[in-house]
Amino acid sequence: MKEFPRTTVGGVSVSRIIMGTNWIYGYSHTGASADKQILKRNSQLENVRDLLDAYMQYGIDTIMGPMSNPHVTMDAIKELEQKYGRKIIIIDTPIINVDDTAEGRKEAEKTIKRSKEIGATFCLIHHSSCEQLINKNKSTMDRLPDYLSMIRENDMVPGLSAHMPEVIVYSDLNNYDVETYIQIYNCLGFLMQVEVEYINKVIWSAKKPVMTIKPMAAGRTTPFVGLNFSFNTIREKDMVTTGCFTSDEVHEVVEISFAALERRQADLEGRNSPNKTSIMM
Repeated sequence: MKEFPRTTVGGVSVSRIIMGTNWIYGYSHTGASADKQILKRNSQLENVRDLLDAYMQYGIDTIMGPMSNPHVTMDAIKELEQKYGRKIIIIDTPIINVDDTAEGRKEAEKTIKRSKEIGATFCLIHHSSCEQLINKNKSTMDRLPDYLSMIRENDMVPGLSAHMPEVIVYSDLNNYDVETYIQIYNCLGFLMQVEVEYINKVIWSAKKPVMTIKPMAAGRTTPFVGLNFSFNTIREKDMVTTGCFTSDEVHEVVEISFAALERRQADLEGRNSPNKTSIMM
């Protein structure tokens, strides 16, 4: 298989497609029935292993999610690392306690240490935690350097997950010790707090590479539309995180992404239809 293009984040080479985990952990963003469907299939080690293996066939060796939460995904990663003889780069997105107390700090340190224990290379503070630190009046993220120092002390690359674009803007403004950002970005504006055009400007202005997420708006648009939009409107150093449900979906997603980057038509099978017209193949 042809290897997918790579970029460099904080001195680490990562694949420009990042394996997403919502369709492993059961976060469909559509409803409880879909969540249950995901969990029923992807609580099985063999299914997760086959799914991640499909990515690895293209050299896509970078995975993002709440990886320090117990799940068969870590067992699948260990098996595939042995199979391919290469480390899978883990981007953990832990939810940490950001209470301004001794107890809160101690709990945050424990959570960050857990990321290191599972072998994470990157530790990106979850948006639900880091956004609590935002002070819009001062354009700062109060006490953020404390948590970034904890990540550095555990020999991981620090970053931030953003739903609010202020996370990226304020971090760059204050030159916080951050090497990368996660930012929601899709053609439908799904879960984005401001218009797509503005987030595009935020990404292009960011001082560090950006890991975009939810390119298909959690299934609200097709991979063809979502991935073509993402790869054609971000920088060469930025990434797209794509979650898949099956290995077949992985191969389709990768082909669409290759075609977008190579400016060619994607080689895809036609969709099933009960009564195709003569022009549909």
